[in-house]
Amino acid sequence: MTPWAVLLSLAALLVLLVSGRVRPALGFVGLAGVYLLMGLVDTATLLRQYTNPALATLLLLLLVSLALERSPLLERVSNHLVNGRPERATLKVMGTSAVLSAFLNNTAVVATFLGAISRQRRIAPSRLLIPLSYASILGGMTTLVGTSTNLVVNSFTMSTAGFELSLFQFSWVGLPVAAVTFLVLLWQSRRLPHHQPEAAADALAYFLAADLQAGSPMIGRSIEANGLRSLDGLYLLEIERQGRLISPVGPAEVLEAGDTLVFTGEVNRVQALQRFPGLRLFGRPAGDLLATNLVEVVISHESDLAGRTLQAVDFRSMFDAGVVGIRRGGRRLEGQLGKIPLRAGDCLLLAVGSDFHQHRNLDRNFHLLSGSLTRPRLNRRESGLTLAGFVAVISLAALSVLPLFQGLLLLLGALLVGGVLSPAELRRRFPFELWLIIGSALAIAQALEHSGAATLMAQAMQGLFAGHGVYAAFIGCYPYAST
Repeated sequence: MTPWAVLLSLAALLVLLVSGRVRPALGFVGLAGVYLLMGLVDTATLLRQYTNPALATLLLLLLVSLALERSPLLERVSNHLVNGRPERATLKVMGTSAVLSAFLNNTAVVATFLGAISRQRRIAPSRLLIPLSYASILGGMTTLVGTSTNLVVNSFTMSTAGFELSLFQFSWVGLPVAAVTFLVLLWQSRRLPHHQPEAAADALAYFLAADLQAGSPMIGRSIEANGLRSLDGLYLLEIERQGRLISPVGPAEVLEAGDTLVFTGEVNRVQALQRFPGLRLFGRPAGDLLATNLVEVVISHESDLAGRTLQAVDFRSMFDAGVVGIRRGGRRLEGQLGKIPLRAGDCLLLAVGSDFHQHRNLDRNFHLLSGSLTRPRLNRRESGLTLAGFVAVISLAALSVLPLFQGLLLLLGALLVGGVLSPAELRRRFPFELWLIIGSALAIAQALEHSGAATLMAQAMQGLFAGHGVYAAFIGCYPYAST
């Protein structure tokens, strides 16, 4: 396989990932497998990438973070961030999320702060979400454990130069960059969108599909006669009838058995459908679903639901909940909602049963936005010991007393022995896809080097940026490092 063919295959992978047609884990593993068959990497080299010390350290860090996520610390801190003037709240949100993201999984930090920001009504959430996102990213740049990229770079440093990077070695660059970015965000914070929560709820309406069952008294009557034009906060968008789409729906349209009514509207208005006999939401009677507690969740990137449809998933058995509505940003969902493949980031409105909060697969599949669900929290003693253990591991690693991998391994063992974490929880939340992606990416990097493609890229960079100074070299390295 020639160097140009390797570069073309890598470009094809990037195109597929950007298009969303291939899941990242499948794409990276598939390309690594192709390189293995073509002889660009051997079996021993491929397997060695999946046991890379940096990758193992990252996995341990994420597993230990499972206990830290359950500590009430993050929630208590988040509830105090949005007090005061918008500028002061922005500064507190950015500073706190950056500090926590430097040592914790920034996904957990953002998810916790997102809930507090969305629930409060003093400051428009749109004023705080961009600072929160940037601060969590910038915080990860400041330490060795802040992001997986830094750990991988440390692994390459060990293999080529024979020494490890210290915990705060990235701070010499990360802290000044973070400080400058913080100042710019604070300076321009007045220009951020100022959308009130009510306006956001109207713009990001849910889509609900209700089937009209045979025998319903609504059959044979018009839309207006059934009272479907006077729903408060809900709007009948279209009707699916025998493979034909009726849109817009006129007031004189007569309903027939088997019609699927597609509504759009606000979350807190879906109870209005409960009074219509013969409607079934995603295969369940509307009265049964809407009589239970409503919870709003976001499908996580680790979820097993991504790429699957609601009709193909035994949702009620998996979670003791029924899906009432789907929302995908501000996009209009077309087609039968039960047959639309779900994506990470989709919002689901769930009618949950009494056992919903006891299901152990919730954390892996969902991020909670609203509702009465309370995740199991650590008690004060467990929380204190967990935080103290984590601080001790980080401190010992910073002082070069105990390697980070060994410290995290000992801490994880202590959490298991103490009952804070369980083997079943580690199995459920193990970041399997992340492990596959990073391990395969490291194998692809080996193939680039062995094929000569990396040499071609280096020569191209030298031809374009040599003689223009160190800053031009940094600019040239950035797009290559991003890929």
